[in-house]
Amino acid sequence: MRWTHDLIVIGAGAAGLTAAGGCARLGLRVALIERDRMGGECLNTGCVPSKALLAAARRAHGMRGGAMGVSSPGPAIDFAGVLAHVRASTAAIAPHDSVERFTAWGVEVIQGDARFTARREVAVEGRRLSAPRIVVATGSRPAIPDLPGLADVPYLTNETVFDLAELPRHLVILGAGAMGLEMAQAFRRLGAAVTVIEAGPPLPRHDPEAVALLLGQLAAEGVTVRTNTRATRISPAPDGVRVEATPGAPVLGSHLLLAAGRRPTLDGLGLDVAGIAATPAGITVDRRRRTSNPHVLAIGDCRAGPRFTHAAGYEGTVAVMRIGLGLPAAADYAALPSVIYTDPELAQLGLTEAEAQEKHRNVRVHREAFADNDRAIADGAPDGFAKLIVVGGRVTGVTMAGTGVGDLLLPWSLAMRGKASPWAVSGAIVPYPTRSDISKALGFAAYEGLVFSPLARRWARALAMLRR
Repeated sequence: MRWTHDLIVIGAGAAGLTAAGGCARLGLRVALIERDRMGGECLNTGCVPSKALLAAARRAHGMRGGAMGVSSPGPAIDFAGVLAHVRASTAAIAPHDSVERFTAWGVEVIQGDARFTARREVAVEGRRLSAPRIVVATGSRPAIPDLPGLADVPYLTNETVFDLAELPRHLVILGAGAMGLEMAQAFRRLGAAVTVIEAGPPLPRHDPEAVALLLGQLAAEGVTVRTNTRATRISPAPDGVRVEATPGAPVLGSHLLLAAGRRPTLDGLGLDVAGIAATPAGITVDRRRRTSNPHVLAIGDCRAGPRFTHAAGYEGTVAVMRIGLGLPAAADYAALPSVIYTDPELAQLGLTEAEAQEKHRNVRVHREAFADNDRAIADGAPDGFAKLIVVGGRVTGVTMAGTGVGDLLLPWSLAMRGKASPWAVSGAIVPYPTRSDISKALGFAAYEGLVFSPLARRWARALAMLRR
């Protein structure tokens, strides 16, 4: 068969861009199809704008009250200016994902809706494209809960919240996941009243001690988080929306933000024509990200599995290794990191302490507090901790809670992948004073009992006697 391309990639988010750019730079003829904006959800309506909003909110929060002998009359919030910062941040990063950049690498970028017309053929904008390999990377979109009355009121999602014309007077958020809590803290610090409603416990897959630290901080800042509370009906109110919830009283808010998870974007793709199996959770894939059609890979949020931008980019790399280099690469998520970018941040790598206790015997947990970290003390931010979970001498998990802890996961990611060890981390020379010193302390804690064991003490005394 005469192919139009060596590879067709559907979707220009983190996963698709990585796959398309990598294969094109290896010399393959690549078509990249995108029906919306380059960069996908992360650049335009997710990671980048949310972190820019959190940065503005953090600056506002730092200006309140007095500490370290420094006082301030408090911030004056120009919400239009805040959103201008958000847009400027996105615009500064956008060239990394631009049509021009990928075209320069040899990618043919096509704007339009792609639809499978055969197992290795795609129709777009009146054209028929074919390739021996196709990658589906169409991402995900906000899940809209089936709530009585929701269709009768305006509501926000991550796709629209950054287009607000004014700061909400009272923002009601449905969902206490990462997005819900990040936006709760950001808008509260910018001056809005915020109520979060969560049907179950918040962040059930995270370490309870870390979650308690975060919830305590949110409460101290004035965020109301109603857990184990189910929204039952939404209705218009004179100044916004009314959310019926049980148990408890209704909540009257000016704006409603839906943060109840995400669903894969698969509509209109014609997956059945290509013989690609999918469920409501996404396209079904194996560890090599092959679909039920072995010529098609599905990577990123569109497939069943973890939904993180860094996971999507990683799977794009898997696709490049498989398609571009012919290597038998597979996704390995034993060391998958996740970070909630609130203040304090919550960072998790591998198993939590509870998960490790449930799956393994002889679990050892080593804990270090930021209250013992010199930089954290000097910064006036000593709250938080780090936990190292070890099973049979192998690192199986790391939990951190505190300021900027997401930046401290890298050495532990290497350790979990066998590229380093707690002993190696403990022996690294890190600049003083930094928060990364907590990783040294954590690594040494794993060996402290051995280093100062009775046998080691006897050996040290014996050496001392020989030197006399």
